[in-house]
Amino acid sequence: MYEDDKKTILIVDDEQSIIDILVYNLKKEGYNTIEATDGVSAVEIALDQKPDLILLDIMLPKMDGLTACKKIKNSLNVPILILSAKDEELDKIVGLELGADDYITKPFSVRELMARVKANLRKIDASSTPTEVKEEKPQHKIEVGDLSLDIDRFEVKVRGEKVDLTVREFEVLKYLAMQPEQIVSRELLLEKVWGYEYFGDIRTVDVTVRRIREKIEDDTTNPQILVTKRGVGYYIAKPD
Repeated sequence: MYEDDKKTILIVDDEQSIIDILVYNLKKEGYNTIEATDGVSAVEIALDQKPDLILLDIMLPKMDGLTACKKIKNSLNVPILILSAKDEELDKIVGLELGADDYITKPFSVRELMARVKANLRKIDASSTPTEVKEEKPQHKIEVGDLSLDIDRFEVKVRGEKVDLTVREFEVLKYLAMQPEQIVSRELLLEKVWGYEYFGDIRTVDVTVRRIREKIEDDTTNPQILVTKRGVGYYIAKPD
């Protein structure tokens, strides 16, 4: 078994060489790892052992990664990072729509992978830390109209009601909220939020914005907070 005081990451891939690389690097960073090589066992292991984070390949035997992602997300609130090849852009988009928190493109940089893992785990840690501990230090907050972001807690509220966003959704909203009324192009959002390797996957931004709107807007067909400037980009609107 694994040590209870360490974060546990479920690695799901049908290529043992990929699993070996991930296990080696994750253990070096102090994480426990568990493994699955097909979608069916991935769902079973996830529901049984409840890992802190899942690295999930798309192309899997018995059950594809997208289906496994949906089944896991229906039962567990666990960060899922999709592993996808560069020619699987559509699968990446669908993965985000099914609730995946992020995706890593194969072949991936180990440094980039570890940064994504830490960022997603940090959000979970921040949301589960007792309030009295969090309030020992000043909170970095952004407020624009009905929208409030607590950067330290990875927490978003709309009219005082908490909204649950993935790490990537939070980072997009934060980047826009830091400069309200400033129109930001999709290309710039890709560069600043996703990083250089995502350049060109413009639909990723649109999908993420759509998912954010589903969580923060009363009417997604007439958004009042996260607004589109047609042909240019997106911005956070200030109230009149």
